[in-house]
Amino acid sequence: MSVLKIALLQISPCGDERQNAIKGEKYCRMAKELGADIALFPEMFSCGYNIAYTPREEWKAVAEGGQFLQTFSALAAELEMAIGITFLENAGGEFANTFALYDRFGKPALRYRKAHTCDFDVERNLVRGEGFEVCDLDTAAGKIKTGAMICLDREFPESARVLMLRGAELILVPNACPMEINRLSQLRARAFENMTAIATCNYPSGVPDCNGHSTVFDGIAWRDEGDMCILEAGEEEGVFCAALDIGKLRAYREEEVHGDAYRRPKLYSDIVGTKTEAPFVRGDARR
Repeated sequence: MSVLKIALLQISPCGDERQNAIKGEKYCRMAKELGADIALFPEMFSCGYNIAYTPREEWKAVAEGGQFLQTFSALAAELEMAIGITFLENAGGEFANTFALYDRFGKPALRYRKAHTCDFDVERNLVRGEGFEVCDLDTAAGKIKTGAMICLDREFPESARVLMLRGAELILVPNACPMEINRLSQLRARAFENMTAIATCNYPSGVPDCNGHSTVFDGIAWRDEGDMCILEAGEEEGVFCAALDIGKLRAYREEEVHGDAYRRPKLYSDIVGTKTEAPFVRGDARR
């Protein structure tokens, strides 16, 4: 593998699950026409992340019903393009903020539930994920070790760190919030410190509390040609593509000092156990 083309589908939802599937399929086809090997959607696209405006007792009616995922599994196989789709999952009467990644044959490669739910808001009603997994994603450009974070997960350095330690070369991040300099800096830091490419897809401006600025950081900090940020979209709706040089990233990871090269895990015991009773920790979050 040398170059992997990643398409960020920075698009707004347009109604119910069926309408969103139709629009999502249209934009996946556009991504394929642009030569994409992977297409990534914003957070909880099946329902347009509308749970903040929908009573919990009505969530079952807007949760993914099976056909939505089948649409994108079949589409991935048809287009020979990996697809990362997002949805509100009905988890046996409970609900989860979930990401499904299909390889170029339409086979499930990764299923991930958001681990760091926004428990200070409506997401307190969601089931949280209990781990970070990495898959060998089969793309038309070759296999790449891939993991996922969802929105708030990126604000915890441990999320990307665990994925790096499990071998991730690429982290896919569905998102739904304003991407301003501080959050963009978090993504840059996660890519820098782990020597890992990070692709984030946000909703465009016009979707409540979102503003576009989807990004790809390639994880290669030290080089003559400059910035790790190889793509930053504007605020408008569209398909935004970045070419990730996997060969260069792998060579860089072999040579440079970040990631796992010189870590001293025995010194980090305070961050791997249960939470402390530090005075700055908010009460309900201490669990």
